Amino acid sequence: MKKLRIGHLYPKLLNIYGDGGNIITLKKRAEWRGIEAEIHEINSGDVWLGEHDIYFIGGGQDLQQIEVSKELQRHKVFLTAERDRGAVFLGICGGYQLMGHYYQPHDADKLMGISLLDAYTVAGNKRFIGNVTVKTEYEFAPTLVGFENHSGLTYLQGDTKHIGTMIVGNGNNGQDKTEGARYKNVFGTYMHGSFLPKNPKFADYLLELALGEKLTPLDDTIEDNAHNALINKAY
Repeated sequence: MKKLRIGHLYPKLLNIYGDGGNIITLKKRAEWRGIEAEIHEINSGDVWLGEHDIYFIGGGQDLQQIEVSKELQRHKVFLTAERDRGAVFLGICGGYQLMGHYYQPHDADKLMGISLLDAYTVAGNKRFIGNVTVKTEYEFAPTLVGFENHSGLTYLQGDTKHIGTMIVGNGNNGQDKTEGARYKNVFGTYMHGSFLPKNPKFADYLLELALGEKLTPLDDTIEDNAHNALINKAY
């Protein structure tokens, strides 16, 4: 039996707005295809268990991001090497921000990221809250849907590209109509709610990147109906 190793980074600190559902989705969609999925929760102070196929890091408040920022610096070299060997990363909201160079709050010290993405985030004056619909260039997932709740403004640079353009919502910064980021197999997004259950084809794409092979299709009638019901739905 094939085995998929998933590293869930700091779930005790960064796990709001249903972000843990992304882990459940990856696990179940692997198991439904006869692929064993091991979930390793990695929290502050834990001993790391070596290489993983997929790393997930969720969202949280500024206070929790401070601790995670410090923790991530200890593992920056290792995680950069994991990125460069082709491991898949998915960061949501606060986790997305810390995969870039830094997050600069209004009246606090800069929180350093680990630069897996060529991006940076600064605190904005407006909170973006509501449903999101994103148009992508992925044929298998021409639209992505989710729920955003953030005031951070994220800007992409260099070879880091957005994963889609806004149809409904504000996205990365409310200005350039972009949402999310990708560099190599590293993905970031502001879409909570959870992201992957609402976008099953994108979940399969991450699994295929991690496993290095195409997967057999599943009957996603229910999942697709849920996804389609949220397209263009304003909050």
